[in-house]
Amino acid sequence: MRRILFSVSAALCLGLGPGCATSSALKPDARQLPASTATGRGGAAATVDVRATSAAIQVLRSGGNAVDAAVAAASVLGVTDPYSCGIGGGGFMVVYLAADQRVVTLDHRETAPQALERSRLYEKGAPLPFGEFVTSGLSVGVPGSLMGWSEALRLYGSRSLADVLQPAIHVAEQGFEVDATFVAQTRHNVERFRDFTSSAALFLGPDGQPWPVGSTFKNPGLARTYRLVSEGGVPVFYRGELAQAIVDTVTRPPLVPGAWRKVRPGVMRLDDLERYEALVRPPVTSTYRGYTLYGMGGPGSGGVTLALTLNLLEAQEPASVSRTAFLHRYLEASRLAFADRNAFLGDPAFVSVPEAGLLSRDYAAQRRSALSVARASTTTAAPGNPLPFQGEGSTAAPLSEVARPAAEETVPDKETTHITTSDAAGNLVAYTCTIEGEGGNGMVVPGYGFLLNNELTDFDLPASVDAPHPNAPAPGKRPRSSMSPLLVFKDGAPVLALGSPGGSTIITTVGQTLVNHLDFGMPIDQALAAPRVSQRNSPDNKSQAEPAFIASPEATALAAMGHGFTNVGQIGALTAIRFHPDGTVTAAAEPTRRGGGSAMVVEPVK
Repeated sequence: MRRILFSVSAALCLGLGPGCATSSALKPDARQLPASTATGRGGAAATVDVRATSAAIQVLRSGGNAVDAAVAAASVLGVTDPYSCGIGGGGFMVVYLAADQRVVTLDHRETAPQALERSRLYEKGAPLPFGEFVTSGLSVGVPGSLMGWSEALRLYGSRSLADVLQPAIHVAEQGFEVDATFVAQTRHNVERFRDFTSSAALFLGPDGQPWPVGSTFKNPGLARTYRLVSEGGVPVFYRGELAQAIVDTVTRPPLVPGAWRKVRPGVMRLDDLERYEALVRPPVTSTYRGYTLYGMGGPGSGGVTLALTLNLLEAQEPASVSRTAFLHRYLEASRLAFADRNAFLGDPAFVSVPEAGLLSRDYAAQRRSALSVARASTTTAAPGNPLPFQGEGSTAAPLSEVARPAAEETVPDKETTHITTSDAAGNLVAYTCTIEGEGGNGMVVPGYGFLLNNELTDFDLPASVDAPHPNAPAPGKRPRSSMSPLLVFKDGAPVLALGSPGGSTIITTVGQTLVNHLDFGMPIDQALAAPRVSQRNSPDNKSQAEPAFIASPEATALAAMGHGFTNVGQIGALTAIRFHPDGTVTAAAEPTRRGGGSAMVVEPVK
């Protein structure tokens, strides 16, 4: 299992003052062995990291709600999983408020600085090389995580930010045992980290190598940052000394003297941080076989893309065909949905997104005619035309003005992380947070212990600087995201919450898990552990897949229908909570992917 568990009951000390955070060293707790599945009552949590899950459970046991628990878990992951998430990034949170029986979403996606004109990302008429873009100040969006946490707690939580940060402060100060996953993530970034004084000082040992397995990793800079925020609130981050440190890092990257790397400075200013807002948005709502699904809308693409995929698939009853035939239809439906995603979706503040048309059942019925039923498609699918299904008063861009997308990434991004929590009152949170690629832009803010994101690489850069594209960069724009936190209900009651990391494979990971669970009847732990395959409108018949899927009988049968597969290693790292008719819940995390996750409940079933 990925992380060694520590006893947080003494470390939590919610509301008891700053001294409690250093009251005891981290120790293994033999009473709570790490597990990827847990069933019980009173609330639940599932994350990639046992410390984060344990912190969430302790918040729930002390009277906090699901939102409090999700923020506590996220702040701990900022310490133990710093290459995937943290206060240098952003996220999407989908929340069910049981007392009001309503679902809300909180968008704290990063934004482009006001001075980031698209032309800055081109040189001699061509887009900047990706390697130069990702490791630069230009790739950094204005971070949204802390503002998101603060707004989530203010609007829907029951504890203060200072309270729920205490477990993370304790872990950052006392340290945690480095495992093989942490070493591997560091090794992937070691060449970049060596070029930045602050990153090398935090993540590399005196020999310039990753800290070895079994060593204790501490982050006093991040502990200091969390304490500053605990004492002064989020204005410390967005208007105070932290804001200045972020701007300085972006505009004057802390390069090691003599470093060979070309690192372009960014254009972020203090007023970019001062004007940042976390936005409450309505969820994308759709239905599938009697279930109601609530996902994230723009600038997220997951909610709409999943809804369209399932709308295309719903006409076929799973029991009426073989599993292979149904998986074939799922892959072809995903291909069509991604064609529309790439052509139409972007930040709704900048792009007129034809969301109603894309979600229309009538549009799905028309679009279904392009679905290849007998054989795998061998060419890239063209986008459909949802505009006639928008209804009166539509202002969506005509199809002729929509640019064709840039190519999807060839290797799925294994970073980002997902947190799922519930409480005894029935509140439910699906929360995906990220700093984009593994290790973000590679720069730690000196003295403050957190990596900055490289989220602006999620924008599409057309071949020409003037070419239209719904996801082209613009000042103040939020890049399109594939994060897909999702809640599933039936007859007004919660059934399932889930989400995953994985770049654009997030959408297909969540989609395949839904098919496994809702259509094939697999228990949720088996549904999320099953081998994965991802079709995102590739230009040939090949889908990306895990080795176990490629070796499966289903893959052999699909190959006979013309499908091909590219081995990309592990895809995603999902967490979920399943509600049962008897009032119990099952929390589930990955048993092996990314070293295995952690699931716990407040009151385990005996």
